[in-house]
Amino acid sequence: MTSTQRFLLLFCGVFLLAPAISGTAAEFTGLRSDVVFSDYSPLSRSEELLHRLLSPLNADQASKRLAHSAVALRDQPIDLAQERFTVFVPSHSPAQGYGLLVFVPPWENATLPPGWAEILDRHGVIFVSAANSGNAANVLDRREPLALLAAHNIRQRFRVDPERLYIGGFSGGSRIALRLALGFPDVFRGALLNAGSDPIGDAQTPLPPAELFSRFQEMTRIVYISGKNDAVNVDKDAASTRSMLEWCVFDWYAERSPWADHEVAGATVLGRALDMLGKHAKPNLARLNNCRSHITQELAKQIDQASGLLAAGNVDGTRKLLNKIDARYGGLAAPRSVDLAARIDVMN
Repeated sequence: MTSTQRFLLLFCGVFLLAPAISGTAAEFTGLRSDVVFSDYSPLSRSEELLHRLLSPLNADQASKRLAHSAVALRDQPIDLAQERFTVFVPSHSPAQGYGLLVFVPPWENATLPPGWAEILDRHGVIFVSAANSGNAANVLDRREPLALLAAHNIRQRFRVDPERLYIGGFSGGSRIALRLALGFPDVFRGALLNAGSDPIGDAQTPLPPAELFSRFQEMTRIVYISGKNDAVNVDKDAASTRSMLEWCVFDWYAERSPWADHEVAGATVLGRALDMLGKHAKPNLARLNNCRSHITQELAKQIDQASGLLAAGNVDGTRKLLNKIDARYGGLAAPRSVDLAARIDVMN
């Protein structure tokens, strides 16, 4: 099965939207489980997920194949009436509004990690996590839209400071948090990556469209937290931070927790991470623009090379190069990469 076919499977099937169930109509404080939300967001629509979280060629192929299939793309992949969330709300609302941490777990139950309540209360940060969104769940079909809908519904019910709206996760959930931070920098101002990360700018974590990636470079704060004895994820964090520098993302902080293995952050570490998330650094525009210019020039060379191959009739060579460009540059290569792929389709 190809990667495109796997993406299609995530979106196939019939979806009937159940009647909306009222969520928490009034503000509350403390910890509540089995919370039901009812409000949908345009950002959690299947087409938007394809646009932001898949590379352009994969998104284009998925849309075309579904258009010619007997099954239509579902507008919303989640039926909120069937979903349950755990929510913790601090005892007092800060003057500028609550912070918000949307947490993607690796486990199936929506639980608040031990010791976190006191720290969240002290920092004035709401916590929300969806049930049945662990590592066994589909990424595009469940884990990512559930996190987006959690953020949306909390914002509908509580006064949230948009400057302190964060996505986070542990282990496999942390890797999903990075994808969401990258694809939705207009929602999340920071990401807490606890013992799980990936390099950006590859097939696993493609770059979003240029306007979104520019916002990610300028506005998003990334905090990496892994246990010093968690060698695998310490190495993964190092690879991820190297990729950040390569792609002109400079506003990040990495910490190794002494004596810790592969375990969720404790209370003290969470507090430090929340402090670090709040220390967003304004970009050095000269450095950023110089870095961006290098990427733009390299991308233009490869796109021109692909155009030359196609003009010479080398369809196979063009297709192979386009696939490499698509995996590496993602949304930065569109629309030229998509236009070249369309010309190949016409020639075939």
